[in-house]
Amino acid sequence: MKKQYRAVLVPSCVLLLIACCASFAAAEGKTRTYYIAVDEIDWDYTPMGMDKMMGMPFDKNSKMYFESDKHQIGRVYRKAIYREYTDDTFSTLKKRTPEWEHLGLLGPAMHAEVGDTIQIFFKNNGTKSYSMHPHGVFYEKSSEGSYYNDGANDPSHNGIVAAGGTHTYTWQVPERSGPGPNDPSSIVWLYHSHNFEGHDTNAGLIGSIIITKKGMARPDGTPKDVDREFVTSLFIIDENNSWYLDHNIEAHTTEPKTVKKLDSSPSDADGNFSIVGSGFVSANIRATINGYLFGNMPMMTMHKGDHVRWYLISLGNGFNLHTPHWHGNVVTVNGSRTDVLFLSPAQMITADMVPDDVGTWMYHCHVSDHMEAGMMAMYQVLP
Repeated sequence: MKKQYRAVLVPSCVLLLIACCASFAAAEGKTRTYYIAVDEIDWDYTPMGMDKMMGMPFDKNSKMYFESDKHQIGRVYRKAIYREYTDDTFSTLKKRTPEWEHLGLLGPAMHAEVGDTIQIFFKNNGTKSYSMHPHGVFYEKSSEGSYYNDGANDPSHNGIVAAGGTHTYTWQVPERSGPGPNDPSSIVWLYHSHNFEGHDTNAGLIGSIIITKKGMARPDGTPKDVDREFVTSLFIIDENNSWYLDHNIEAHTTEPKTVKKLDSSPSDADGNFSIVGSGFVSANIRATINGYLFGNMPMMTMHKGDHVRWYLISLGNGFNLHTPHWHGNVVTVNGSRTDVLFLSPAQMITADMVPDDVGTWMYHCHVSDHMEAGMMAMYQVLP
C-alpha cells in the first residue's frame, strides 16, 4: 500500500511543481526595454508661423509669442527633452510613427502590462544634471530619479544623472500600478525630471507611461481593445523658470544686455487690462498643448466609431488649472459622459471616446486666459 501511495504521490508532486513554475513564469511578465536620452534642442512653439486655429496671421496681442526683437525671444527656445534611441549606443534616433507625432515636446509614451518590468538605459546629453522620475510604478531608490534628505550620500544613488552620464532605471509594474476596478483597460502615469523639478520640467522634461491591465495588452503593450491613443499635456510652460533663459536671451534678442527679466504689465497691446499681460515675463509664459500654441500641433486623426483613448497629463505651478474641452464629441470617464474635464498640476486622467460626429474639431483649455494665450489644438474625425 505504501509503495502504491508513493507511486501516485511522486508524479502528482512533479505535475504540481511544473504547474507552479509555469504559473510563476507567466506572472513574471515581459521586460520592456527603452533607450532614452536627454537632448538639448531648439524648439519652435509655432512651426506653422500663424494662428492655425483661426487660419490667419497672429494679431497684435499674440505677436509676442512669435516675434523676436531687441527684448523679445520669439517662437524658438532652447529646450531639454526626452528622446528615444534604437539602442544603447545612442547614435540613432528611433523615428516616431505618424500616430505618435502629436506628442511634440513630450518624451516617448512607454507602454507596459501589469506584471512587466520597464528597463530604461538612460543617457544625459544635456548640460545640467537630470533624471527620470516615474509616478505609479514600483522602484528602488536607485531608480527614483529624485534627490532629497533621505539618507543617501550622493544624488547618483537616487538616479540623478550628471551631464554626460548614464544610468539604468528599473521600474516594476505590479497590480497596484495598473487599472483599478473603475478604470478602463489602460491608464496613464507621468514621468519627468526631478532634480530641480521646476527648472527641469519647464525646460521640457516630461513624458508618459501607459499601463495596460493583465491580459489586455498587444505584444507592444498597447491596449488591444483600443483603436487610437492620444497623450496630451496641458501645461503652461514658464520659460522664465527654465535653465535656458539666459541662453535664449543671448541667442534670440538683438539687445540682450538691456533685457529686463522682470518686465511685465497686466495689460494688452491696446492698454486694456489682461491677465495674460504683456512684456518680457508674459511673452515667456507659454500656454501649450504638447509644446504647441494656437493650433500648431500636428492633427490628431481618428475614424468615426473608433475606440479612442485620451490620456491627459499636466505639471507646473498654481496657474496650471485646466478645463480641457472637446468640440463635437464626448468622452467617458469613470462611467460618466462629459465634454469638459478638470485637470490640475501632476494630475493624470484617462478618457474614452467613440466619435460619432465627423469633421475637424477644436480641442482646447476652456479657461479664457489660457485660450487667449494659445492653448488650443485640433482633432479630426474621418468617416
